[in-house]
Amino acid sequence: MRIIISPAKKMNIDTDSFAPEALPQFLPEAEQLKAALQGMPAQELQVLWKCNDALTVLNVERLRTMDLHSRLTPAILSYQGIQYRYMAPSVFEDGHFAYVREHLRILSGFYGLLRPFDGVTPYRLEMQAKLSVNGCKDLYDFWGSELAGQLVSETDFVLNLASKEYSRVVELHLPSSTRFLTCTFGERKDGRIIEKGTMCKMARGQMVRWLAEHQVTVPEDIRNFDQLGYCFAKDDSTDSHYVFIKGEV
Repeated sequence: MRIIISPAKKMNIDTDSFAPEALPQFLPEAEQLKAALQGMPAQELQVLWKCNDALTVLNVERLRTMDLHSRLTPAILSYQGIQYRYMAPSVFEDGHFAYVREHLRILSGFYGLLRPFDGVTPYRLEMQAKLSVNGCKDLYDFWGSELAGQLVSETDFVLNLASKEYSRVVELHLPSSTRFLTCTFGERKDGRIIEKGTMCKMARGQMVRWLAEHQVTVPEDIRNFDQLGYCFAKDDSTDSHYVFIKGEV
């Protein structure tokens, strides 16, 4: 089993907690993207990044001094979004670290596919960014089937806890022999299941923590997730889509 999750825009440098275990597997591709970004003027980067002036200044400076080989932070400690706060890797126990080391993978527009303890440096590049590199029209085109191919070489079951923006770079290229299971976290309202962005991020992070705590490796056991008030909705679910509803028993 491999669990895929999205990255976060906000990133942190932490060279004290523990050292990275390896460099990212797709580092040559990240170097290509780095060179392309460094060749763009600040005004174009701001449009690409869709951020304000202050964030543009910060990320232009990061890009100017970017070194993909030194002063690196383990990926699982680098990302600082809501999902990662609820995963809370900084308080993992040894067994939890071993679990995510084997099963968790982080999708990234810049790095492609990250193992939790790969060393990364702060960057800004979302998967849906319209960046043309090496004749590719965008990042989906740039990454092509590479990330799916890597996952297929590791497993025949992918648990998707990533946003659609990120999961599509994998899902479109997986063979039919690979089971792709997506989890939805929502609330029932007027007969419809409504997903709320912040709550989904919280639930995804909490599920990763729960999976690690219970050492889950069997797809059917995922249905036992009951954190943050969620409960598995059997009648709304299929073999490729598990639905968890908040506030139902």
